[in-house]
Amino acid sequence: MLRYKRPPQVHEEDELELEVKPSPVIRLFAGLVIVAFLALLYNLYQIQVVQGKAYTQAAEENRVRLIRTDAARGILYDRNGQALVRNEPQFNVSIVPADLPRAQQDEILKKLSVLIDAPLNTVITADSTDALGALASDVSRTFISPTRRPGLTELVDEGRRADPFNPVLVKTNIPRLIAFELQEKGVAYPGVRVEIQPVRTYPEGSVVAHLLGYLGAISGETLNEYEKRGYEQNDLVGVTGEDQLRGRSGVDLAIVDANGNIISNRPQQDPIPGNNVVLALDLELQKKVQAALVQGMAKKNVKQGAAIVMNPNNGEILALVSLPTYDNNLFARGIRATDFNALNLDKDRPLINHAISGMYPPGSVYKLFSAAGGLQEGVIDQNTQLFDPGIMYLPNRFFPDDARLAQPFYNWYRPGFGFQNIIDAIANSNDIFFYKLAGGFTDFQTPLGQTMLADYARLFGFGEPSGIDLPGEAPGLVPDPKWKQQTLNEQWTTGDTYNMAIGQGFVLATPLQILNMTAALANGGTLYRPHLGHAIVSSSSVMTNAIEPQVIRKLPIDEKNLAFVRQGMREAVTRGTAWKVNYPDLAIAAKTGTAEFFGPKVAGHLPTHAWFTAFAPYDKPEVAVVVFVYNGGEGSEVAAPIAGEILRAYFNLPANENVVRPSAPPPPETRNANAPLPQTPAEPTTATFSGHIAQVQDSAVAAPSVAGTILNADGSAVNGVTVILENGNGQVVASAVTGADGAFRFDQIQTAPGARWFIRLTGAATSQGVALDLAPNKLYTVQFTAR
Repeated sequence: MLRYKRPPQVHEEDELELEVKPSPVIRLFAGLVIVAFLALLYNLYQIQVVQGKAYTQAAEENRVRLIRTDAARGILYDRNGQALVRNEPQFNVSIVPADLPRAQQDEILKKLSVLIDAPLNTVITADSTDALGALASDVSRTFISPTRRPGLTELVDEGRRADPFNPVLVKTNIPRLIAFELQEKGVAYPGVRVEIQPVRTYPEGSVVAHLLGYLGAISGETLNEYEKRGYEQNDLVGVTGEDQLRGRSGVDLAIVDANGNIISNRPQQDPIPGNNVVLALDLELQKKVQAALVQGMAKKNVKQGAAIVMNPNNGEILALVSLPTYDNNLFARGIRATDFNALNLDKDRPLINHAISGMYPPGSVYKLFSAAGGLQEGVIDQNTQLFDPGIMYLPNRFFPDDARLAQPFYNWYRPGFGFQNIIDAIANSNDIFFYKLAGGFTDFQTPLGQTMLADYARLFGFGEPSGIDLPGEAPGLVPDPKWKQQTLNEQWTTGDTYNMAIGQGFVLATPLQILNMTAALANGGTLYRPHLGHAIVSSSSVMTNAIEPQVIRKLPIDEKNLAFVRQGMREAVTRGTAWKVNYPDLAIAAKTGTAEFFGPKVAGHLPTHAWFTAFAPYDKPEVAVVVFVYNGGEGSEVAAPIAGEILRAYFNLPANENVVRPSAPPPPETRNANAPLPQTPAEPTTATFSGHIAQVQDSAVAAPSVAGTILNADGSAVNGVTVILENGNGQVVASAVTGADGAFRFDQIQTAPGARWFIRLTGAATSQGVALDLAPNKLYTVQFTAR
C-alpha cells in the first residue's frame, strides 16, 4: 500500500485554461511606452542628423563671433604740410544685448548706470536761461526744445529687437580709470564692452571750422543712404574728404565666453587705413584773412561777414573765412545741449558758412558781367558814351506824358558823372550807365535787355551752385519775368531790369559766386569749379592722386571785351571808387559794391552790405579776393581796406606802405547818403538855352543819329521841350518833345554829302542852332543847358 497518494493528472487542455491573461490597462500602458520611445528616437535623429549642422553652427556662433575693427582715419593737411586734425583715443561703452542675461539685466544696468554716469531710464530735460516767470510778460522769450536722453534700459531693449548681437553704444568718452575698472570686472558686467575709438581733435579750432566741419553721428534721416555706402549705425561721419579719409574696416574672428567677453581673437581681414588729404588751403594765410576780417568788422561793430581767396587759374581755395565762427572741438566728444542751443539760436548764425551758404543782394560788384555781355553783344563798344545826369526819370508806361508819375532812378553820385564810356562806368561804378545798358532809355534804345542780362548772369555762374567740395552751398537767385509771376504774381517791369543791372531788387548771390565771376574775368574767360582739395596721399605717404582743375565752361566772350572790363577794374583802383587798395608796388584790379537790403532803417535809409572783389597782379593774375561785410555800409570804405590787408599779406607788402591817392578821389560810394527826395522833372519854362556837341562816336548803323538832353542850370532834366532838326535849306526834317528825362533822339537821318544840319529848340524854350556836319556811321550827342 502506497504511503502517499499520486498527484492528480492534469491534461494539456486544462493547462491552457489555467494561463493568466493581461488586462486592457496593462496593454495600453505598454503601447504608450513604446510610442514614447519611438518619439524619443525620432527627436534624437532630428537633432543629431537632420538639424545637427544647424545646432552645431548656433553653438559655434555663441562661442565664435566676427567683430568689426575700425580703420584709422586719414589726416587733413594744408598745402604746406601743416596738420589740421589729430586722432586721439577715446573710451566708449557698448552693450551686446544677446550677452546680457535677461534675469540680471535690471541689476547689471543699475550698477553700470552709476559707474559710467548714464541714466538708467529715459530722461527729458528742458534747457532754458529764462526760468518760467523770470521775465516780464511783455518780454519775448526764445523757446528751446526739450532734450531727450534715452536710458540704458531703452537702448538695450531696442537693441534686442533690432539685432541682439550688434553692440549698442551707450556712453562715449568715459574716463580712463572707469574704463580700466570695467575691464577688470568684466565677469560682473556680462555683455558690457569697453572699446577704444579714435576721435578727432582740431588744433586750429575756429580758424578752419567751416572748412573741416566735425565728426558726428549719422542722423536717422540719412542712415539708409550711409548704410548703402558701407556705414553702420554707430559710425561717425565727417564733412571734408570723407570718402578718402574713412578707410575700410577689418574683421577679427573672436572667441567669447558665456558672458560675451573676448577670450582670444585673430584677424580675418585687416583694416585699410584712410588716405590723407592735402588741401589747397594755406593755413597761415587763413589766419591772416580772419584777422583782417575781424579787425575791419570791429570798426563797424558788426558780427557777420566772409572773405575768400582763390587762385583764379585753377579754382583752388587758398583761404575761406566765415564769421562768426565756432570751435569744432565742442563737437569732437559730444557737445552739450546748452552749448548747441547757444550756437543754434545765435542771430548771426555761427554754424552757417556764410561764404558759400549766405545769399545776399550783391550791389555794384554785379555790374561786371553785364559790362562783358554788353560789349560781346555789340550793344556798346569801348567808345560808346552814355549820359549820366545823376538822376533819370522813367516815364510811367500807362501815362508816359505825365511827368508827375515818372519814377526816379538815381546814380549813387547825385551830381552825376556826365558822359561816360564803359571804362569810366566801371571805374566810377556808374548806376545810370548800367540802367541804360541793361534796360534802355530814350537816349539809348538798343539795350542788352532782361533776357540777355539773365543769360549772361547764368553764364558767369549765378543762379546755381558752383559745385565746391563743401556741403551746404546755396544757388543764389537770378530773377526773371516767369519767376516774378510765379512768386509774386506780378509782371516784370523796366524798373526791375534797372535794379537787376546794379545788383539790387530780387537778385541774390553768394560771396563765392562773386569771387568765381572775378576769377573768370581775371583768367581770360574760364569758369572753374572752386575746390578745396589739392592732393590725395596714402597712409604710407605716397601721393596717389593730384586733384586736377575742373572747368565748368569757357565763357563765349572775346578776350578783347574781357580786357575792357579788366581795364575798368584797374582804373577803379587808380582813379575810381576802389582807390584805397592802390598800392605803389602792386597793380590791383577791383570793383566796389554797396547793396541795400531790407532791415531797420537808419536816419530814414535802408541799411547796406559792403562788398569788394579784386584780383592781382593786373597783368598776370595769381590771386582773386572777395570780401563781404553784412550791414557794413559802403564797400569802398569798409570792405576795400579789408581786402587791401589780405592782398598785403599774400604778397608780403610792407605793413607801413601807403596807398597812392588819386589827384581827385571820388566820394565814398553809397546808396543813400544825402539822397534827395524824388522830385518831379522840371516842366517846360520860358528860357534860353545854349547848346554844344558833347560827343561824336562810331555807330553800327549806316545812317547818322543825333541824341541829347536838355538840362536846367541846376542839372535837372527839362520835360516837354520841342527839339527840331533842320537841313541846310532851313527845312524842318524832324521834331521831338523831351520826356521826363529831358532826352531826345533822331535816328536814320537821310543826308546828302557835304550837307550841314542844325538842331535847335523852339517854343517856350529857345536856343541858337547847333551846326552838325553829319556823316555815316556816327552818333552825335548834343547837350542844351539853360543860361
